[in-house]
Amino acid sequence: MGVVVAMLATQVGTIGVNAQTANDDTYTNPVKTKNLPDPSVIYGGDHYFYVYATDNGEQSIPIYKSKDLVNWRLAGGAFTDNTRPTFVEGGGLWAPEIAKINGKFVLYYAMSKWGGEWECGIGVATSDCPQGPFTDLGKLFISSEIGVKNSIDPCHFTDTDGKQYLFWGSFRGIYGIELDESGLNIKEGAEKFQIAPGSNGNVDNIEATMILKRGKYYYLFGSSGTCCNGAKSTYHVVVARSTSIKGPFVNKSKRSITVSNFETILTKSKNVVGPGHNSELLQDDNGDWWMLYHGFQANDIDGGRVLYLDQVKWDSDDWPYIEGGIPSTKSHKPYFKDYIYNGIKNVSTGQELEIIPAGHNYYQLSGPKNKRFAWAVHDANGKYIEGGKGKENKDLWINDLSKGVYIVSMSNDSKQTKRKIIKAD
Repeated sequence: MGVVVAMLATQVGTIGVNAQTANDDTYTNPVKTKNLPDPSVIYGGDHYFYVYATDNGEQSIPIYKSKDLVNWRLAGGAFTDNTRPTFVEGGGLWAPEIAKINGKFVLYYAMSKWGGEWECGIGVATSDCPQGPFTDLGKLFISSEIGVKNSIDPCHFTDTDGKQYLFWGSFRGIYGIELDESGLNIKEGAEKFQIAPGSNGNVDNIEATMILKRGKYYYLFGSSGTCCNGAKSTYHVVVARSTSIKGPFVNKSKRSITVSNFETILTKSKNVVGPGHNSELLQDDNGDWWMLYHGFQANDIDGGRVLYLDQVKWDSDDWPYIEGGIPSTKSHKPYFKDYIYNGIKNVSTGQELEIIPAGHNYYQLSGPKNKRFAWAVHDANGKYIEGGKGKENKDLWINDLSKGVYIVSMSNDSKQTKRKIIKAD
């Protein structure tokens, strides 16, 4: 998302989110123990940051929101069963990329399935609100049309001259192409260009592209290694830079990444396996830069690729690094202090009780962090069906209910909320 994020970052002194107290200035990783692979993040202009992730079996592109990049709660899913993209039969929705263009929230996504390297491709959808719902506009291209095998992992970037680009690709090479002013189409006459090598040779090859413009340099972040092999995953975050958007990108030795390796800035630790696919970088009110990424918890591999947060620092030669080169266990929080509000509709406070539709026959009940609540389901005549206790979050599936109208309620010591739901099948 590049310069859009950088421009946003320059506003963070005025868009910050949540004042911290002296007793609440640290966090522990992971920041969300939910399977949220391939995160992309944006500030919604409504007091919240939003993170979007690869299909996780519950939502078609899950969306979570946070006031501080640390405490996340479900905001919904980008698509429903009826609106889910279909241009790759049986394909999954991978590696979403969120941007804001001409007042619209624009969601780029990869649609693919394992082994379908010539059939996969990049699609695009739009919404007036960061939490959706998103209207799918279909594919931008598939691999066979654009001539790039394994066309996945989109990255949107707006340059300082206003030109918009889409970068994408995987271990077959990283490519870019200019978009039109809407960001929804390839610019007429534009030709693709390659900025990173494929898997031939002995140099790093990457996926999960993220472009950032900082000062005179364009920084190309990516992930190398295997993403999804559980405890055997070798994913790690690398970076190179260039003074031109089209490269050549070089490492610290000023050697092109076509003949030499990237710089590694994040790799596994005793607690985290396969850290990678980093999000756009965001800057807080102290001027510190932050990066979300996924990784496996070493003590809970079956929990999937969960959400981590770390500060990105810059050395005297303007190269990014993460302290120690591994995921932190505990660190100081990002610092946000102010608000802006630009008229985004239908956004709740997110700190009270919420009953959120999150997929087919699935709802998430969310309350204040670490606080308990009671919940119940009644039918339309007020008859009690089921209920219980929850703490912070409760997953509610209604598969076993008969067709009909129901009322879901939540309550704690001071608040109560209800929502009508319909079981259709």
